[in-house]
Amino acid sequence: MTHTHIRKVALIGCGIMGAPIGGHILDAGFDLTVHNRTREKAEGLLAKGAHWADSPAEAAADADVVLTMVGYPTDVEDVYLTTDGLIRSAKKGAWLIDLTTSSPQLARDIHDAAEVEDKHAFDCPVTGGEQGAIDGTLTLIMGVTEQEAAPVLPLLECFSSRRFYFDVPGGGQTAKLCNQVSLASCMMGYADAVALAEQSGIDVDRMLEVLANGTGGSGASKTLAPRSVAGDFKPGFMAEHLRKDIGLALQRSEDLDITLPGAETAFTLFDMLCQIGGSRMGTQAITLLYDDEATCTAAGLDWSLLEQDEDGCDCGHDHGDHECSCGHDHGEGHECSCGHDHDGDHECCGGHGDDHECCGGHGHDGDHECHCHHHDD
Repeated sequence: MTHTHIRKVALIGCGIMGAPIGGHILDAGFDLTVHNRTREKAEGLLAKGAHWADSPAEAAADADVVLTMVGYPTDVEDVYLTTDGLIRSAKKGAWLIDLTTSSPQLARDIHDAAEVEDKHAFDCPVTGGEQGAIDGTLTLIMGVTEQEAAPVLPLLECFSSRRFYFDVPGGGQTAKLCNQVSLASCMMGYADAVALAEQSGIDVDRMLEVLANGTGGSGASKTLAPRSVAGDFKPGFMAEHLRKDIGLALQRSEDLDITLPGAETAFTLFDMLCQIGGSRMGTQAITLLYDDEATCTAAGLDWSLLEQDEDGCDCGHDHGDHECSCGHDHGEGHECSCGHDHDGDHECCGGHGDDHECCGGHGHDGDHECHCHHHDD
């Protein structure tokens, strides 16, 4: 296959999603150069014929198109906007396409900076998870017009089956955040349903069939709930990344002065999951928050981590100069999007003090036995 306008492609980020995307690019006949913070994750692509670069700048130097698939907005900012970042190191006329779910404002900043340098950048977050990346059927959510994206479509089509255009820089990121807050609420819905079925003693798999054939079902209950029930928590999409995405959406809601109660609750639950050791589990591990301590321990979680002081928290946040889940430091006085005060009186998700109230909203008095997660007798 020949591509008149695109010959050389660079891919920055060869993780769960990036590696299979790179495979499709190679299969489509493009010349691919890759960079990843750990070379080991790129070995499969190198074995298929990709070239290795020691830095993003080196990877981008001669590329017609540069794709990035990294973790957090801070990573995106570092890759694009630092002194040796892609904005400066890519050649004139190059296309810079960010597949990461990131900040709409950062996407606008990158677009504007690229235009000044006679380069073209747009946000293009994806949805479809690891399986979609493997199958080459990802959905692309693009902050660009269809006409503007036309020169790079031969490349994008090789790893996607659907493309949606939101016409303006940052539009793709905003639409992706809408998807993520809806996904998070759907996951809470099926987690609640699974817990209710299990504790009521009915067949959980049969209950999920009911959801699949009625209005109570969702993409999450169809694809992820069976994995939750089977105890398969391998990540197709990591819990810490969904927490990041929800945090970005909540930050945007604060900018717009609106309230997203479902997203706020979801952030609380996924933040809790990350704090007790589930940050790199699949998002379907949310159901572990409803299980007893023995089940959680067997899965690799540790509820005692919630009782550590803020300096010992493993959620990845600095609770002194608190850095919120969007990846940006918002300075002193910043109240993070989870809605919690991270000072010395910080009460974590749901409150695990003497008057512990679980995430289901029930008080743990002498008569109530909670099934949302473990508590002391």
